[in-house]
Amino acid sequence: MSTQAPTFIQPLQSVVALEGSAAMFQAQVSGSPVPEVSWFRDGQVLSAAALPGVQISFSDGRAVLRIPAVTAAHSGRFSVRATNGAGQATSTAELLVTAETVPPNFLQRLQSSTVRQGSQVKLNVRVSGIPSPGVKFYREGAEIQSSTDFKILQEGDLYTLLIAEAFPEDSGTYSVIATNSGGRVTCTAELLVQGEEAVPAKKTKTTPQVRQPREEKVRLCKASTI
Repeated sequence: MSTQAPTFIQPLQSVVALEGSAAMFQAQVSGSPVPEVSWFRDGQVLSAAALPGVQISFSDGRAVLRIPAVTAAHSGRFSVRATNGAGQATSTAELLVTAETVPPNFLQRLQSSTVRQGSQVKLNVRVSGIPSPGVKFYREGAEIQSSTDFKILQEGDLYTLLIAEAFPEDSGTYSVIATNSGGRVTCTAELLVQGEEAVPAKKTKTTPQVRQPREEKVRLCKASTI
């Protein structure tokens, strides 16, 4: 059985949470054998006893830490460490607890685009807000779930819908809705995926460019009389 050191496929993301609301950190880790996972807060080992109410789980490579109701005392640097016989990896992010609510706002909106069939497509938005908004992508009004073909990625305030290989049937209206306790915003863009052009049965000759004849001045000659 081959061994593989732990790797974070999806690292922790920093969280801004409203006081009294729930806050959650999650990360996706791979490795063989399956790594053991431990959590730390400001460098100290974290446990349910050290942080009352904290909920920690690890299943199918997904490590989750959830605090049902945060207070200002929960603010700090959280880390998750994955360890197996081949090595270890650590991912770290910040939790900021605030009493202020700021409605979501798009710092970068979706952009309409036209691509060729088979191209990789990235639809990006940047979203701010306190607490951190929940962000969902839609196509023609139907929510897109993250899958092999359509991956939803997050890096800080940047959210990306990654289409690994676009086809004409993926064309349409895409939208993003960002929501938190302060409000909700949406933005929309069009994606056009152009299919391969049909090859004509016969090659058509290229029509030569017709040059316009130069205007010739007509000379009027008077008949001379002898």
